[in-house]
Amino acid sequence: MALVTSPLTKSKPYPFLPLRRAKELNAKSFKLATNRKRQSFSIFADSSKNISNGAALEIGNNSTGPLFESEPVLKNYRRILLSDVVVTRERNVFWGRKWNSMDIGTAGVVLATHLLSLLAPFYFNWSAFWVAFGLYCVTGLLGITLSFHRNLSHRSFKLPKWLEYLFAYCGVQAFQGNPIDWVSTHRYHHQFCDSERDPHSPVEGFWYSHISWMFDSSSIIERCGGQTNVGDLEKQPFYKFIQNTYILHPIALGVLLYAIGGFPYLVWGMGVRIIWVFHITWLVNSACHVWGKQAWNTGDLSRNNWWVALLAFGEGWHNNHHAFEYSARHGLEWWQIDMTWYVVRFLQAIGLATDVKIPNEIQKQRMAFNN
Repeated sequence: MALVTSPLTKSKPYPFLPLRRAKELNAKSFKLATNRKRQSFSIFADSSKNISNGAALEIGNNSTGPLFESEPVLKNYRRILLSDVVVTRERNVFWGRKWNSMDIGTAGVVLATHLLSLLAPFYFNWSAFWVAFGLYCVTGLLGITLSFHRNLSHRSFKLPKWLEYLFAYCGVQAFQGNPIDWVSTHRYHHQFCDSERDPHSPVEGFWYSHISWMFDSSSIIERCGGQTNVGDLEKQPFYKFIQNTYILHPIALGVLLYAIGGFPYLVWGMGVRIIWVFHITWLVNSACHVWGKQAWNTGDLSRNNWWVALLAFGEGWHNNHHAFEYSARHGLEWWQIDMTWYVVRFLQAIGLATDVKIPNEIQKQRMAFNN
């Protein structure tokens, strides 16, 4: 997921800062951090074989220090609760570093929306509730999962430009950043999944993968470099306009809701609804790399998680997604509920969605564990 806030000024390319200590890592530790083969994640599968008295994964003699200039790393290794995932590079982004204006703005937005939602019991009415629920579906399903994720990030299907832009604008109102920033971060996540260059991996702590990674934008730049992976969006004036004026659009929606329904609509439509979609989206980054089952040999920590799938319109079938990133369908089994796929299938049936990609049997066989 991209940063919650985006600058109003035109984005500039960021210089890539190379790994600080790559030369110090031996071949075994470097393979653990960067190789996406499943064997390299064997340390997570059975922590009893790799952890002794809370400290001693054999990942290189010098691997306990920070890999990046702004990356404070704790030395104790531990398993995440009810999971076999081991936190090997736990990070604390709140202390011991300098916060830039982007980090402060992002944290301010997240804090403000959570505080606003605390007023929900005092400003409840059914019309405000249904406004929040409707916006949850519009911004979460049509905006984030269908547009930002499956359409823009992975090009799983094509839409007419007017409909592509409409759905993308729904995603803008989810308050999770503009499409260019969101897509860039997500593509880097897949490129470097669960390695030391992943923008948000639970091997650096559950809460880091869930939320706190957003408060350290410098780390993302150091890990991944500039936004060199979104040229397809940057050449389209619509997405550049949204990037440069991003913050104005959620503000306009808030003003509209207040004008229509007063403070209850603001609390439920811009408080409760936003943090609900926030945490559901973030659970895909965190819970779906910690709890659940792996159906495919993806070489990373992605899991299929049924309860996240129900909340996130099918995004919880995350191991399916990492196995077949190009697929418009994440719930590959008939019983795997995938509301986003049902919408895509409907759009395909009426001729609006074309070039819809799903894996064939040969592709499934290649990703199977027994291959």
